[in-house]
Amino acid sequence: MAQLAPRRRWLVLAICCLSLLIVSLDVTALSVALPSIQRDLGSSVSGLQWTVDGYTLVLASLLMFSGSLADRVGRRRVFQAGLAVFTTASLLCSLAPGLGWLIAARVLQAVGGSMLNPVAMSIISNVFTDSRERARAIGVWSGVVGISMAAGPIMGGALVEAAGWRAIFWINVPIGLAALALTRRYVPESRAARPRRVDPIGQLLVIVLLATVTYAIIESPAQGGDSPLVVACALTALGALLGLLWYEPRRADPLVDLRLFRSVPFSGATVTAVAAFFSLGGFLFISSLYLQHVRGYDPLHAGLFMLPMATMALFSAPLSGRIVGTRGPRAPLLIAGTALSASATLQALTYSTHLSATVLFTAYTLFGVGFGMVNAPITNTAIASLPRSQAGVAAAMASTSRQLGQALGVAVIGALLATDTHLNPAATHPHPDPTAFIDGSRTAWWLIAGCGGAILLIGTLTSGHHAQPTAQRTTQQLATKETQTTVKA
Repeated sequence: MAQLAPRRRWLVLAICCLSLLIVSLDVTALSVALPSIQRDLGSSVSGLQWTVDGYTLVLASLLMFSGSLADRVGRRRVFQAGLAVFTTASLLCSLAPGLGWLIAARVLQAVGGSMLNPVAMSIISNVFTDSRERARAIGVWSGVVGISMAAGPIMGGALVEAAGWRAIFWINVPIGLAALALTRRYVPESRAARPRRVDPIGQLLVIVLLATVTYAIIESPAQGGDSPLVVACALTALGALLGLLWYEPRRADPLVDLRLFRSVPFSGATVTAVAAFFSLGGFLFISSLYLQHVRGYDPLHAGLFMLPMATMALFSAPLSGRIVGTRGPRAPLLIAGTALSASATLQALTYSTHLSATVLFTAYTLFGVGFGMVNAPITNTAIASLPRSQAGVAAAMASTSRQLGQALGVAVIGALLATDTHLNPAATHPHPDPTAFIDGSRTAWWLIAGCGGAILLIGTLTSGHHAQPTAQRTTQQLATKETQTTVKA
């Protein structure tokens, strides 16, 4: 692909950021709308979890496939298909007559979403070839997450208050159509020199693994951890994991390339992504229910309470990108781990039905700083661990780790709340006793604090100079293997 003029490169970045905007807005606005969906559709606690995780699970399962598909058939083509599917599915979500229909439409949304963010990141990495300029572009990209966090809760709360929860899906339609038209006109087509082969068995094993793990976690409070179905799901998940570990190394083009994990920075970025987005999923799930069920705020005021977190994420993300571009990922990771751990610890120690707004705002501000700082080092490290021709696979693996973390966060935190508050997760319109909810939430906040501590430790161990040679060796090995395969072909 020919080098684009600077103005055209930044225009392509802006177009790609539109796709991230609608996906991120969808997540943050939905979190505020969960109590309204619960009341309107008679949803259970587990139903709310599936409304979120039905999307994130399918998204996580298909991201690597979509990334490799884009490398093969064309990144712009797959990106356009993703925009069309996501926009159509958003409209179907707004028309869903019941919870089952809503979850089905969310699954379709995820199919489209899997073709957006990793493919857009692949487009960006091929347009911005200079490492420092690419790091700044990734910082802007991460800043869009902050914008969506700032706008999502307030916009979602206002829309829910004015027109009901269905309105949160309407906003995706005009943005998606605009992005589709601009992509067709301005985004150049690109492909990998040697695209990866399709791995249907690996894809099936990934889907089975993620679905059964999440089902076992979400449904265990209602059915019991020793129920035959939950035990069967756990055993099936273990079998799928062992199958992946046995089968994938034997393929020339595996869906999950285990060789990548020889790179210490890449392995660290993967675990960091899971921990950070586990924290985000848990944070949004707890906070929405706490602000609306326990404190009694309407959706708009609940969204306003989350504004400090969103605003700080908006300002921290571009700063993180600049730091990564000039000094590397270490400092942003250490700041992120410290801030996330401090936020969750503060809430674990002080959470109550009448928690001071000052303390709550402080905790939300710290969380925003931590989450804003963590995205740029994750993405930049993942992309730097592969040859540029395989950027779609690198971006997809980073995005898969994020979605997996968020799905697990909602599943584990939701199950923990259902167990500790003695709710029947299958019962509709559950209104937990505030004291029991607070007690369960404290346990959840300690778990999120542990995730922040893990990010701090991993950032310390995997971003130093001693870890860089492993990344260089892995990149060289993959590039050599790619060259040998191309020559044989």
